[in-house]
This record gives sequence, structure tokens and C-alpha cells, in this order.
Amino acid sequence: MSLFDHQNESKTGPDTAAQEAQGTSPDAGHASTITGAERPIAKAYSPSHIWKSSISWRITLAVFMTILLVQTVVLIFTKPAYEAEQLAGVRELGRTALALSLTEARQPLSQQAAARLMSHSLIEGFTIYGLDDNVVETFGAQTLLRPKLGQDTLISFRSVDNRHYESVFVSGELRHPYNVVAKMDASAVQPHVVAYIHQSLWILVFMSGFVTSVLMIVLSVWLLEPMILLRNNLLSAARNPEKPDIQNLKNDMHDEIGIAIRIANDLIRQNASSLKRLRVQAESKIHKLAYFDTLTGLPNRAYFLEQLEDLIKNKILGAGESLAVMSVDIDHFKDINDTMGHEIGDKLLEAIGKRLVKSLPSDAMVARSSADEFTIMVLLEAGGDSAALSASIFTAMAEPVSILQESFQVRVSIGVSHYPADGSEARHILKNADIALNRAKEEGRDTVRYYSQEFDDAVHHRFEILRDLRNAMSQKELQLFYHPQFDLRTGKIVGAEALIRWWKPNSSKEGGIFIPPIEFIPVAEQAGLIVPIGEYVLRTACKTNKMWQDKGLPPFRIAVNISGVQFHRGDIVGLVDTVLKETGLAPHLLELEVTESVFMENMQGAIDILHKLHGLGVELAVDDFGTGYSSLSYLRQFPIDRLKIDQSFIRNALVNVDDKMITKTIITLGHSLDLKVIAEGVETAEHEALLKDSGCDEVQGFKYTKPIPADKFWDYAIEYNRTLARNTKLSVV
Repeated sequence: MSLFDHQNESKTGPDTAAQEAQGTSPDAGHASTITGAERPIAKAYSPSHIWKSSISWRITLAVFMTILLVQTVVLIFTKPAYEAEQLAGVRELGRTALALSLTEARQPLSQQAAARLMSHSLIEGFTIYGLDDNVVETFGAQTLLRPKLGQDTLISFRSVDNRHYESVFVSGELRHPYNVVAKMDASAVQPHVVAYIHQSLWILVFMSGFVTSVLMIVLSVWLLEPMILLRNNLLSAARNPEKPDIQNLKNDMHDEIGIAIRIANDLIRQNASSLKRLRVQAESKIHKLAYFDTLTGLPNRAYFLEQLEDLIKNKILGAGESLAVMSVDIDHFKDINDTMGHEIGDKLLEAIGKRLVKSLPSDAMVARSSADEFTIMVLLEAGGDSAALSASIFTAMAEPVSILQESFQVRVSIGVSHYPADGSEARHILKNADIALNRAKEEGRDTVRYYSQEFDDAVHHRFEILRDLRNAMSQKELQLFYHPQFDLRTGKIVGAEALIRWWKPNSSKEGGIFIPPIEFIPVAEQAGLIVPIGEYVLRTACKTNKMWQDKGLPPFRIAVNISGVQFHRGDIVGLVDTVLKETGLAPHLLELEVTESVFMENMQGAIDILHKLHGLGVELAVDDFGTGYSSLSYLRQFPIDRLKIDQSFIRNALVNVDDKMITKTIITLGHSLDLKVIAEGVETAEHEALLKDSGCDEVQGFKYTKPIPADKFWDYAIEYNRTLARNTKLSVV
């Protein structure tokens, strides 16, 4: 079964930007392997693309307006010259007509000759002057100019309405001994000028458009086409960075623009290659983070479950085959982590992971499913046995693990489930392996347990207990009963132990049932509910004891059990101090009972807490003494006031010599340490007599009474004290 797929990412070729800058084209094969979508030669533009380009329009308008402006300026300067040229033509026609007429007449003109001249020429009127500038004759329209004696320069005048043009013709021009001032019709000059302007404007527009078009065609090939191609390539790279549609120029260009485009294309290709490589690397890293444990390199629980589902879905099992799923937990790993540090703990996990892989068949999958738990999946051939696999794991763990010159003897607990015997779905099978593992840990660890329906039923029952217990806390279904404690010599009530009871309502005729503490207290401890439950017991017991005293009962201590979880994880000192202040109970009337196992979890921490509690004035008792790790050394260090002999010794003391000797020894030991000794489980007069003979101080048990509800304890105590007082008087008498 292959579990890992490795992918090798080939590296891209060298950077070709330097080759492009030198005018050499990049390797086409290299480019194609990078993009996979590049067209070696593609038409990057069309006329419609050119004229849709904003830069094309800006260049067109700029060139067109520049040419138009230049030609307009030229027109402005050439228009007066053209007009002057037209007027010069009019004058020349007038001069020619005058010269011919004067030549024919050979004397000043007659009226008939003058009329004929004016009718056949542009002249509308003229005045003939002698060389002395005196008027000789005047014909037609009146003239305004006069020749000046000795002046050879041209004298002309044009009317305001541009219809008439006067000019002085000197004798040298006419080749006659006369000076003539002629008024000529110039009305045709202005239309010619206007026509000239219109013609020039049309030519101007045509030339501007023609030059602009030619320029645009040139620019489109040399500039716009490369720019549009570069833009298209960049847009393609922006839309699809990993597979851009890269286009090349249809005509290879080796100028600055061509080199720049090839460099840009090469950079786009390199970016696409880098992005693909980064994506592959990122996907690989994400896959490893999602499916593999970073510490051991083993698959994690998610990947394990996915592979298990895949195997089941594809029905990989043949005839007689099965699939074993194993949950392996390192016993007391937290202690190693806490005492030796996380560095040692991490290396230990790595080493154990490697040992598990080596101890199992090559087709097995080993995964790290949580902090100190591994899961294993193994195909079992026909006749195969998962017991052999468990034995192989225990054998692999038998040899100590050496880490940083430290040696660790590792023990593991194993839970096993099988497919298809223990389920048909991956999650169900893995859950059943975890259930079997929990049973292995509950039954002493360093062992293997195989899933059975009984385990599942126990888990469901525990879940129901936890669910109902949470509801019981909110509905105030938890109650306190009180078990009286008596002085064995005087018979007086010297205390009462607060015992929690859970009355669970139901539809029975009794209205409900009591759930034994042995059923729900372990569940509460595992779920962490024992802390709020313990606080409720402590506060209620102190409050009730103070109420009894206020109502007149003689003061006696109230004993409250403190669990290990509450002792070490909660602020027990602060809680006790607060409760005593809230209830007003005298500290010496509160006794806290702690089991020996609490001391062993953290010896020095327990000593510190006990001294602080004793400093508040409360009394301390060691509960179930003799069943745990009893040591004179810690008894001397702890500020305790009382030893409480476990009821198992008392009940068997009459029939078991060893239990009888243990009971007497505990009493002697307690007295030698100046401690009071109380025995619980006293059920018969013979028990009481044995304890009296042994010197026990106090007793508690069913011989005297069962635990009593709070609302009935007052009546019991009053009646008991009256009976005790009456019997005492009778014995005195």
C-alpha cells in the first residue's frame, strides 16, 4: 500500500533577458515549456485596433493639429501676397489699356476714345496730368490720387469696400509724356482671394490628413503595434499569470522597442514559471501541513482517516482478510513532558514513531493522531492475528529509549478494532479502537484490549451520566447527606461527614432514584465537574453546620472530602478562606479529608497547600488511610490532625488476622504521631468492641445510623443527645 507520493519539480532554464538585450532571440523550446500557451507568431494588431487605441488618437490629433496650425500660419502670411498679386494684375491690365489708347490717339484722348477705353477695360475713370502735374483731362469716375512731381514710386489706393482700385501711372510706364491716375474696377479681386483661401484650406486639410495617415501607418508598425502587443501580453499575464497567452511581433525588431518587448515577454514567462513552481511548493507544503505531523513526519489523524475511508470504499479486502486498526497511547507521557521538558518529550515521540514503523509490516500505516497517541492500520491476511502485531509493539518498546544521555523505559497501552467485524465505516472503526484504548488505560495500562460492544455500552452510559450530571447541577438535583461521627469513649457526636447524593427524578412511582456516587464521581473528575461540585459541597456543608449551631446544636466539626483534581487544579486555599468568611463558620469546625494519592501526585506542592490550609485554622484528615502509599516520612511533614482507617480493614478485621493487625497498627501509629484516629465502616457491636480495645478515638458507620438528609439531621442530633444524656444519668445513678 503506497502512502506517500513525492513530486519533483523541474527547474526552469536560465534567464534569457541578457540574450534579448544583445539582439538574440530566446530558445523557443524553453519558452514553450514555460507557458504552454504561447503563439510563436501572432498578429498583434489590426487597423481597427490601431484606431481604437487612445494613444493612436492622441498622436493623430497632435500631428493633425500641428500640421493644420503650420499651414494656417502659412496661409495667413501668403494671403496678403496673393491679394497684392491680384491687384497688381488689375493695375497691369489698366496700364496696358491706357498705353494702347494713348498710343493710338497720339494726343490727349477725346471723349469718344475715353468712353471706348472705359467700356473695354477695367478702368472706370481716369485723370491725365501733364509732366508738371497739372490736370490735362478728366474722364469717367472721379479719382482721388494725384501724382507727385519727381516721385517714381508706385502710388496706389483701394477703396474701403474693395470694389475700386486707384493707381498712378507715370510717363515712364505709359511711354507717353503724361502721368495718369486711373480708377479701376477691383470687385473681382476679393472673390479670387476667398477662392484662394478655400482652396488653400482644402489642400491644408487634405495634406494634414494624408501626412497624419502616413505617419500613423509608420508609427503603427514601429511603435503602436509593439506597444499594443506588449499591452495585450501584460493583460494576458494579469488575467492568467501562470499560463499567459504570449504573442510575438510578426516582424522581428532589433531596435530598443523590440529588445524591450522580448525582455518583457521573457520576464512574463519567468514570472509564470515562478508562480507555477511556488504554487506547487505551496500546495505540497499545505498538503504536508494538512495531512502530516510536523514533528514525526508521520501522517496525521485526518490523513489516516481519509486513507482508511478510501480502503473501505474501494473494498480492498479479499476472502478471509480483515483490517486491524490500533490506537497506541504512551503511558504517563505527560509526566515525562512535565519533568524533563518538551524537548525531551518531542524527541521521545520521534523515537517511538520510528520504533512503531520498524516493528510493523511494511504495508502498515502509522500515524500520529494526537499529542501522545498513534494510530495504526494493517491488512491482515487470512489466518492473520492482530495479537501478533500487539506483541511486536510491546517487544519494540521493551528496550529503553536513550535521549540526550537520559534513558526512558516506555510503556504503551493499545486498543484494537477490526473491519468489518467492529464496524463498516472508517470513523466508527477508529472510534472503537479509541474506546478499546481507554479501557486498556482504565485497567492498569501497559496492556492491550480488543473492542467489544460492552466497551461501547460503557462509554454511552458514561456519556449519559455526564449529560445528566450537567443537567442535575443546573436543576439543583445534588443533595448533601450527613454521616455522624462519634467519640468512642463518651458516645458524643463530634462530627459529621458531608456526603453528596444525586436524586434523579423519573416517572417511577417513587418519583426518582438515587445515583450512587461511585457512578458519577469518577465521571465528574474526568470531565472537570468535580471542581464546581466540590465547591458546592464545601459551601453547603459549612452553611448548614453554622445554621445548626445557630439553632442550638452543640458545636461539632463538619468533614468535607477534597478530590485530587480540586486540590491541585483549583485554588483550594482561597476557596476555603472565602467560604469560611461567607458562612461565618469557625475554622476549627471544618475538617478537610484528603486521600493519600493526592499527596503522591506532587509531594512538595501538597505540603505547601496543607500548611496554608492549616494556617487558616481548619483541621486536616487523611482519608482511606492504609490503602495507598503510606509513609512515616510524609506523615511527619504533613500538618494533619486525624487518620481515617479505611472501612475495608474494619469490615474484615473480625475474620481476617492481617486486617485486624493493620487496624491496630494504624491506631498505634496515629497515636505515636499525636494524631486522632477515626474508623469508618463500623457496622456491629463486635467492630466497636475491637476498636475500643485497640484504643481508637472516633467511629463512624451503619451501626449507629445511615447517612441522614440535611432536613432530618437536626431532629436526629437532638433526639440522640437527649437519649445519650438520659443514659448517662442512669449509669451515674
